[in-house]
Amino acid sequence: MLLKLMDLGEPLDEVVFFDTGMEFQAIYDTRDRAVPLLRRKGIHYTELRPRHPMWWSMFCRPVKKSGTSTVHRHGYGWCGGVCRWGTTEKQRALDNYSEAMRAVVYVGIAADETARLEKEVKPYKRHPLAEWGMTEADCLAYCYGKGFSWTEDDVPLYDVLDRVSCWCCRNKNLKELRAIHDYLPGYWERLVAMEQVLGPMKKGKTLPEIGEPC
Repeated sequence: MLLKLMDLGEPLDEVVFFDTGMEFQAIYDTRDRAVPLLRRKGIHYTELRPRHPMWWSMFCRPVKKSGTSTVHRHGYGWCGGVCRWGTTEKQRALDNYSEAMRAVVYVGIAADETARLEKEVKPYKRHPLAEWGMTEADCLAYCYGKGFSWTEDDVPLYDVLDRVSCWCCRNKNLKELRAIHDYLPGYWERLVAMEQVLGPMKKGKTLPEIGEPC
């Protein structure tokens, strides 16, 4: 979306990135390539972060029983599924920043992501990709054509993952987890270590079981 907005000369004053601290390295590499492009065009770049490191909220944050001051555990645990606490904080921070600036916000949701489009109904938000009729596949092809491929360890991440979200997102499906096992062993080792503390990442199977040959 960003690349096409710039190509079309659409009004664009600022780009905002929320850094969870748990992104794939390819995301940070892409950011580092994009920031100089923004600077050359006079577009301001802003980076937001969680109030506390994501790993601290996951493992250490005191969690109180509802309506009490009693701490019944430490750490929210895995982020994903019905407990998307990281996503909630990210969206709140972005919305608060945008509303404080009274900005018109471009949101990069593709034309075929209908469920996500239905949720983003705030009047100050626009969806250029949907307005242009660009599907997820169209967007990826456009980025590839501009030389952006989110490659890590010689693996284009979108070739093996459905979504390049946080590497520790519990919403990753079994196919994606097996791809991480096969192609991105550094992340796999971290996930297995996290599972030993947080409990199973997925219902029914542990990560070592998921990683076993079919």
